[in-house]
Amino acid sequence: MDWGEIGLRIRRQREFLGYTREQFAEMIDITPKFCSDIELGVKGMSVPTLCRVAEVLQLSADYILLGDRRGTGDMRPIQRMLDVCTEAERSYAEEILKTFLMAMHEKSGHA
Repeated sequence: MDWGEIGLRIRRQREFLGYTREQFAEMIDITPKFCSDIELGVKGMSVPTLCRVAEVLQLSADYILLGDRRGTGDMRPIQRMLDVCTEAERSYAEEILKTFLMAMHEKSGHA
């Protein structure tokens, strides 16, 4: 098990969601120092802590531990972004994406 890679996946998602290390540590009921140690790959974590990390970061345990993007670990970047949005924000993002895709389609000469 590569704790450095595990920590990197955790840190990237925490930052993506906009949590400080202190906020995240409080949310998963650990100290900021222990959170730092996990993110740096210095220490591992218990199964209950892993479960709290997965829940708060909206990631599967498979992805956190293995980087596995198959099956339940399939968390594409756009989906992760949309998962933290309100319904109104998701609708707005959908309209923007439709407009973008139409423009790309026209630009490529497939209009």
